[in-house]
Amino acid sequence: MNINYMVKVKDAKLLDVQKALQQAGIQVRSVIEIFKEEDNSPEPTSQGQ
Repeated sequence: MNINYMVKVKDAKLLDVQKALQQAGIQVRSVIEIFKEEDNSPEPTSQGQ
C-alpha cells in the first residue's frame, strides 16, 4: 500500500527527514520539497521561574 503524507518541518534538511523516518522503521520511497515559506513567528521565550 502506498500512502502520501505532507510533513512541515522547521530547520531540517531533506536527507535528515528521510533518515529519521527510516530509523523509525518507515520505508521511504521518496521525499520531495514542495515549497519553502518564511517563518516570521517570534521565537518562544521562557517565562521567569
